[in-house]
Amino acid sequence: MHIHFIGHACFYLEGQAKIIIDPFISGNPAAVQSVEEFNVDYILLSHAHGDHLGDALQIAKRTGAVIVSVYEVAAYCSGHGAKTHAMHIGGSHRFGDIRIKLTPALHGSSVVTEDGRVETLGNPCGFIINMNGKTIYHSGDTGLFSDMGLIGKFNDLDLALLPIGDNFTMGPEDALEAVRFLNPKTVIPMHYNTWPLIEQDAGLFKNNVEKETMSQVVILKPGKSCRL
Repeated sequence: MHIHFIGHACFYLEGQAKIIIDPFISGNPAAVQSVEEFNVDYILLSHAHGDHLGDALQIAKRTGAVIVSVYEVAAYCSGHGAKTHAMHIGGSHRFGDIRIKLTPALHGSSVVTEDGRVETLGNPCGFIINMNGKTIYHSGDTGLFSDMGLIGKFNDLDLALLPIGDNFTMGPEDALEAVRFLNPKTVIPMHYNTWPLIEQDAGLFKNNVEKETMSQVVILKPGKSCRL
């Protein structure tokens, strides 16, 4: 299976299915690829903020991909013409050869309407993805929470995708504690250096994680990939 980092919190997974998570591509100052490059089966949305909902509707309508998210985000996307599969936190579903489970996340979830109102769309979430014999955890935008220990207890994580940007999500120190809770084989940091407000030293995070845990950190620049 190949893990492609598109930028910010967006990843493209190629395996038994083609999955894109939080496809913020156009308008993303870190992205080096275009929306048209991605033909996917499933689009996973952790929440509805513009830097995560991103180009989901455009990709879904062009490719026929199914948007998977919490009920409120799925309903919003369905109302805008996309195919959707609604879930909620704690629930799992098998899509052919892959299994997706929704996990908690500490954040918000809303869209700004054309008249400037903020419309809340349910709870944010993370994802546990079982595909090609591997288990991947994408935390979504979140702060640190102790129930990450349960995610680590009940899942033998091959990969954890964790934010380190601070301000809107965990910073590097809290993300290090998350790694202790989760005990993944590999960590890829995300949601940092997209804008000056969330600039972080990923190399320092890597050094601290590999010094204090058994996990390995892979730093991917936008447009780069690794094999899992």
